[in-house]
Formats: sequence, C-alpha cells, structure tokens
Amino acid sequence: MKQQLEVIRKSALEAITAAAASEELEALRVKYLGKKGELTAVLKQMGKLSPEERPIMGQVANEVRAALEAAIDEARERLAAAKLEQQLIDEAIDVTIPGKEVRIGHKHPMYKALDEIKEIFVGMGFTVLDGPEVELASYNFDKLNAEEGHPSRDWSDTFYFDEDSRVMLRSQTSPMQVRAMETMKLPIRIIAPGRVYRKDEVDATHSPMFHQVEGMVIDKGVTMADLKGTLNAVMEELFGEGTVTRFRPHHFPFTEPSCEMDVQCHKCGGKGCPTCKGEGWIEVLGAGMVHPKVLEMSGIDSEEYTGWAFGMGLERLAMRRFKIADLRLIFENDVRFLEQF
Repeated sequence: MKQQLEVIRKSALEAITAAAASEELEALRVKYLGKKGELTAVLKQMGKLSPEERPIMGQVANEVRAALEAAIDEARERLAAAKLEQQLIDEAIDVTIPGKEVRIGHKHPMYKALDEIKEIFVGMGFTVLDGPEVELASYNFDKLNAEEGHPSRDWSDTFYFDEDSRVMLRSQTSPMQVRAMETMKLPIRIIAPGRVYRKDEVDATHSPMFHQVEGMVIDKGVTMADLKGTLNAVMEELFGEGTVTRFRPHHFPFTEPSCEMDVQCHKCGGKGCPTCKGEGWIEVLGAGMVHPKVLEMSGIDSEEYTGWAFGMGLERLAMRRFKIADLRLIFENDVRFLEQF
C-alpha cells in the first residue's frame, strides 16, 4: 500500500505541475482527492491491514493528501496570476495613440428659447407648472367657456380618443389655467409650457404637434395695460431692445377683451416674404383678460379679482429668436441645421 501511495504522489504532483488551465486542475483534484478518487480508493483498503500497520499507513496517506492539496493550491495561484497577466496584456491601452474625438451635443434651439422664456418669467415672480397632455374636455373646453359647437371642438381640429369627444390630446396648454385656479391660492402668477396637438397642415409656420407656453395672472386690480406691458417686456428680453410688436383685436371664448400679438418678421423686416406669408408680421400669441365666467367656474369672485392670460407658440418664438426661416427645420433633426446653435 505504501508503494501505491508513493506512485499516486508522484504521478499526481507531475500532473498538477503540468496543468495549464483551472479546468484541468479541477479535474485532477477530483481524480486524486475526490470521493471516488485514486487516493480514496487506496484508503478504503486500510481495513485489510493489521492494527500495527494502520497508523503508519494512515500517516503516509495524510502526508500524500497534504502534499497534493498544497500542490493544487500553489498551481491554482499560479494559473490565476498567469490569467491576470494575460488579461492585462490583452486589455492594454496604448495611451500614445490619439483618441477618437467625442462629439458633445447641446440643447435644441427650441429648448434654448424655452429656457430663456422660463428665466424671464421666473424673474418676474411666476411659477412654472406642468400638466397632462391627454386632457378631459371639461378642462380643455368646458371650463374655458368654449361651449358645445365651438369650432375648436370640431373633430377636424382636435385629436379625440373617444366617440363622445370627452378625452383628447390637449389642443392648448390653457387647461393649466383652470387647474391652477382650482388648486392654487390667490394671487396667481403661472406659466405652463408643454406640447399641444392640433390637426394643422405642415407648412413654414404650422405643425400638428407644437409647443405652447401658457401664462396667467389673477389678482386684484389687474388690467389690459399690465398684460401689454408684461408681454412687450418679455419680447424685448427675448429679441432685443426696440423689438417691434403689435396687438390686434381678436376673439377667444376664455378671454374678454381678447387680442393677438405679432412681432415684425425677422426675415424681411416687415416688407413681406414667404416666412410671414407676405404680411411682414408673425403671430406669436393670443391673449386677453380672463373671462368672468371662467373665473366664476373655477370658484373665483369676478367682482373682486381680474386676470389676464396668454398662449404663445414656442416654435414661432424660437424662429424669431434664432432667425429660422421655416418651422419644419425645427422638427426635421437635420444635424447640419442643429449644429448652427
């Protein structure tokens, strides 16, 4: 038996030393030291030995086991070190090779314009609100005094989700006026930017999806002069001192009196061109004094409080701000266009 143990020691140590992979080493451990391994098979024969021989053979067997285990541990460390060294070689980076240029993007021109608008209004004490794009007719129309039959509620103008015309993609950010009046304490000064949807044809100044910035002030003693003064100040902050604007009478169901505000076309300076459709002016927003019925429907005493509101098209402001001739360029994501900003 002693001779068998020595043979196992010699052959096992030679194989362990020659092992070139951790999988091979594990197979050798199982072969020699496993439950069905060669060393275990020899130890099962110790029952045939005399009582005097058993302690001697047991000691030899323990020495062989210890030698094999030590050799396996040493080989495992050797293989791990070799693997790490090879990995370092394979994954080495030559820092002397010029790296690839990383192109860093920047904000879209429309969102640059939005950031400027937010900064201007926040500086005036306004709060910025956000609201749902899928809206209820009660907020998009009813509580804004746009009764059944109003042209804006027609299926040719609005994207509806249900046959009853009660759920839709909001056609304006004006519902945030109502939500603000129902939930906020007076006085109220808010702007609400966001995406809106209308069935408009795509041309140089229209898109079926666009962005609006809604604004509203509700307080005691608010007048139309406050509205005009605020909007003129905002336009001068955006487009520079001396920006030419004009206000035209209009009609909106949720404001009375109502108006539209134009800025002089940046492309032609008021002479008339395709961008402004030959008019010399580009409409940027609709506005007016909040209708007393809208105040009352939101629980505000129209005898004590007045207010004004506006809704401006963000894309058109970005066009004027960055002198963009065609609104469609804003949505096409042409890198050659966007890199200019």
